[in-house]
Amino acid sequence: MSEFDAIIVGGGLAGSTAAYVLAQQGLEVLLIERGNYGGSKNMTGGRLYAHSLEKIIPNFAEEAPVERRVVKERISMMTENDAFTIDYHSPRLAQAGSDSYVVMRGEFDRWLFDKAEEAGAMTAAGIKVDELIVENNRVTGVICGDEEMRADVVILADGVNSLLAEKAGLRKRVQPSQVAVGVKEVYGLPAKVIEDRFGLTGNEGTAWLFAGSPSNGLVGGGFLYTNKESISLGLVLGLEHIGESEKTIEEMMVAFSNHPEIAPLIKDAKLLERSGHVVPEAGLSMVSTLYGDGYLICGDAAGFCLNIGYMVRGMDLAIASGEMAAKAVIAAKEKGDFSSATLQSYKTMLDESFIMKDLAVYKNFPSFMENPRIFNQYPAMVSEIMAEMFIVNGSPAVPLRKKAMKHLKTVGLMNLLKDGFKGVKSV
Repeated sequence: MSEFDAIIVGGGLAGSTAAYVLAQQGLEVLLIERGNYGGSKNMTGGRLYAHSLEKIIPNFAEEAPVERRVVKERISMMTENDAFTIDYHSPRLAQAGSDSYVVMRGEFDRWLFDKAEEAGAMTAAGIKVDELIVENNRVTGVICGDEEMRADVVILADGVNSLLAEKAGLRKRVQPSQVAVGVKEVYGLPAKVIEDRFGLTGNEGTAWLFAGSPSNGLVGGGFLYTNKESISLGLVLGLEHIGESEKTIEEMMVAFSNHPEIAPLIKDAKLLERSGHVVPEAGLSMVSTLYGDGYLICGDAAGFCLNIGYMVRGMDLAIASGEMAAKAVIAAKEKGDFSSATLQSYKTMLDESFIMKDLAVYKNFPSFMENPRIFNQYPAMVSEIMAEMFIVNGSPAVPLRKKAMKHLKTVGLMNLLKDGFKGVKSV
């Protein structure tokens, strides 16, 4: 039987951050990861907003395995053959405090996991936690196979499907409406080719989101991120509605990669990997139990994720929640009290932070995105209006307002007003 101040389950961003902060303060910490190494199970290739980790490890990007610093934002509405794209390019996106990086989570998570070990945390990879030890309604440790390990507090950072919390009755079962399935393909290309195709120089990167045909009319969309020598391309689809599509996810992915907007970008590229995973999608409504006697829940396991159409955030929330969980444990250690009453300081810190405030601001956005017109009629409408504006074929000119009105009416003016009003309120 082992004794620790804290046992952390999950070696992702939230868990490794918590372990790092606790170990730096001299606490006895055990960080358990089911995969063979930290990050081995995380297939996400996405975007890390730097502000959270920068406060914990200043200038972390100088040593961490980041891919590219994002200086270009693109958002596209797509039909099967057309694309309307908004492009924003600014050095302000790369300024310290506002910068963000494309990362490959397998590599990045491993680095942060190792940083926690360097700080003094005991790490155990390739170990599966089977269940929590709960005594007198208090979490007192974990069971791994035939071995029991005890701690004053257990931090659950074991991902969106936190089966440990569910099995112990600490949180409700995750519903299909609350999560999405993410699928990703990574295409290898020389750095120079990537920079030429996306108009980048040096370590500059592009983040690109897509709505419309990529999700085949379902709630969801596509994404593209430029890595150093590869491109991450994928889809995120609401799990609840996948069965409603006549296309499989594989067929959607093939159509997306063959789209006229995408195909030239991955021309002659080598497919390096394919992967899939589940991500939280419901925003504030998904956040449930966060603390109790002897335990805390952070990161994806707590439901901390923001998808507001033009921006997807989860990594910065995971890191910040891991830090706050660690601070709550440090305060509890000083008091010698790991009860719910003391660990409530974690929730207080969350409420005062950008995490809960941002989730509250966008709490209505998930329900707004349930509108099928966003993924069907609006991309088609925009495509037709753009065609009216730019195609010249010798036909007599018609005032643009009349051309546009014709296509606006296909959606319905009242629908436009209602959706516009609801959309503005949700963001």
